[in-house]
Amino acid sequence: MDQREYQDLLEKYKSRVAAEFGGTAPVSRKIATQEYSDFKRELYPAHYSFYEKACNFADNLLKLTVDPVKAKAMQKNLDLCHLNVRPAGVIALSFLFPLLTIVVGSLVAFGIFGMFFFVIFFLVAGLLMIPALQRVPDFMANTWRMKASNQMVQSVFYIVTYMRHTSNLERAIQFAADHLEPPLSLDFRKILWDVETEKYSTIRASAEAYLLVWKEWDSEFVESFHLVESSLFESSEERRLALLDKALDVILTGTYETMLHYAHSLKSPITMLHMLGIILPILGLVILPLIVSFLGGEGSNPFVSAIYISVLYNVTLPISVFYLGKIILSKRPAGYGAVDIGEKEGFKKYKNVALPLSKNFTLWVNPLYFCIMIFAVGMLIGFSPLIMNSLGVPDFAFDQNGNLKMLEYVCPPDIGPGCAPEERIGPYGIGSSLLSLVVVLGLGLSFGLFFALRSKNVIKIREKTKELEEEFSSALFQLGNRLGDGLPAEIAFAKVAETMRGTVSGDFFALAEKNITSLGMGLEQSLFDPRVGAVVKFPSNVIEASMKVLIESIRKGPRIAAQALLSMSRYIKEIHRVEERLQDLMADVISSMKAQTKFLTPAIAGIVIGITSMISTILTKLSAQLGAFTASQQAAGGATGGFGDLLTIFGIGIPTFHFQIIVGIYVVQIGYILTVLSNGIENGADKLGERYSLGKNLINSTALYCFIAAVVMLLFNFFAGTILQRTFA
Repeated sequence: MDQREYQDLLEKYKSRVAAEFGGTAPVSRKIATQEYSDFKRELYPAHYSFYEKACNFADNLLKLTVDPVKAKAMQKNLDLCHLNVRPAGVIALSFLFPLLTIVVGSLVAFGIFGMFFFVIFFLVAGLLMIPALQRVPDFMANTWRMKASNQMVQSVFYIVTYMRHTSNLERAIQFAADHLEPPLSLDFRKILWDVETEKYSTIRASAEAYLLVWKEWDSEFVESFHLVESSLFESSEERRLALLDKALDVILTGTYETMLHYAHSLKSPITMLHMLGIILPILGLVILPLIVSFLGGEGSNPFVSAIYISVLYNVTLPISVFYLGKIILSKRPAGYGAVDIGEKEGFKKYKNVALPLSKNFTLWVNPLYFCIMIFAVGMLIGFSPLIMNSLGVPDFAFDQNGNLKMLEYVCPPDIGPGCAPEERIGPYGIGSSLLSLVVVLGLGLSFGLFFALRSKNVIKIREKTKELEEEFSSALFQLGNRLGDGLPAEIAFAKVAETMRGTVSGDFFALAEKNITSLGMGLEQSLFDPRVGAVVKFPSNVIEASMKVLIESIRKGPRIAAQALLSMSRYIKEIHRVEERLQDLMADVISSMKAQTKFLTPAIAGIVIGITSMISTILTKLSAQLGAFTASQQAAGGATGGFGDLLTIFGIGIPTFHFQIIVGIYVVQIGYILTVLSNGIENGADKLGERYSLGKNLINSTALYCFIAAVVMLLFNFFAGTILQRTFA
């Protein structure tokens, strides 16, 4: 029966009811519920909404037509992300934004720097942005799929758990939607919303339409859902429960197999990412100063060379590495995603820094203020050589021979030693080079501290909750056995709390039992009271779902509740076992990426900066000596021989001050990208874990880089100064 026949039949029986009982037939109207709309408005990602508005604006401005085949594929991704956008709007934005970038970027950059290089750069960047922007719906859909697929196992787990004691698909989907995090909770609410608004006549029809989205991406989830639906038609209770168990087993087995294939196919792209994005660029830093010097020649400006290198290392390479990383992440199959409890009500304050002002009052301060202060101080100290030179502060040296100078602004080789102060370039001094490390340190520490302080308190709560989840299966098993013996739930809680005293699970049940005996609460209130409830103190979706299942099933008797808890205990053990196997699969790749982020990249970059500093010192001293010799020969009226031509072979080297800042920023950028990538591969969409890892890695890698760079810089400059002193003595 199609939708029209259903409506005709419905109107026919409404008319008959009205004729038999009097009155008029009720008017058929569309349900105008705001539940899904409000949910989408509150929890929909802000950047998705911004992209939606931008596409609609471009669509109204440029009326374009799209190839039907391409439009159909794009519309599928837009529907998955719940974006109210036409494919023509995506194409229009992909042309409009690059055009604005080319025109505005070229005019502004050429007007400020006066270099034709930026016109070419923005032209190439704009042309590359056109296909990249057309793939934005693909990346958004892949991100949505990754976030949703991390919750697939949990969703089937919640549905199966609920349907073991209540065979009602609609209420089971509602139960799963209440305990899942976005985006899958949004999808499940959409299933219910489409039934309420009469888009589909039954919950099964709405679910089938939704499953078509996942048919080619996660067949195990579709198969598991079909097994759940099949259990509704089983007359035998034994076969119904067997089908539900089979549904969870299918998605657990399928998850492990797909992740196994992903882990095997991951080594080649990760190796390519390391070589092209990290190893080769950092090793290339060794030769860059020489290239700049020997290709500079007469009239070269080291500041312009620094701009070229900065565009390459701080713009082009990070974007390329990030793009490659997104492609790798987009192929990640379903897994397990952790919940960011910092976004839950009652826990948002823990994302701030606690300042206890008194015994009864604690002030929670946003860590952004501390990080801005650290960043500002780092920039002020790091750029102090430039400030000192602009204020006319006289230069000074750290040794008696005047070799290790603070500022050391020098004359360009083509002008000679008698140049005006405003014509001098630099700073080349070792003191300035060391102070430039404070710029990178301030940048890395400010970002790292922000992520660390935002996640420090919340991660402790989640770790404690994870500890509870790991042992909760045995606690549920004991609780189920107590209920199976016919004990009331209130007494069973006390028994389990006594048995598991000293564990986190024991603390959970002891708190619930205390609420019952001391505060006179009922079972449900002792668990879910917003102020003192046991579930509130341990924010876990698994624990909350277990206790809600207990409350639902206990109404049907203690034996039904016992069966539900025993089954849930077994499910939790199975999920934990598969999760451990998945972590083992990823161990090799993840350990390699973490070593790259924490040690190899900052260590290699620090050594490279030391070598660059030595090369820069040698070239600067050599250029100054050759310039002085040539000037003296010309003043004496003698021939300079080949020394005059030697000056035109290479220009003065790029200052270590500028070069180090470029490399240091690149180290911070690569540390950020690799941390996000490794966390995404290991944990999927886990924002809390990502912030915690960023906090640790950015602080440690930046500090290690600055320490190694400073030590190597001092040693190599000492060696270079000694060699040059002996050479020109």
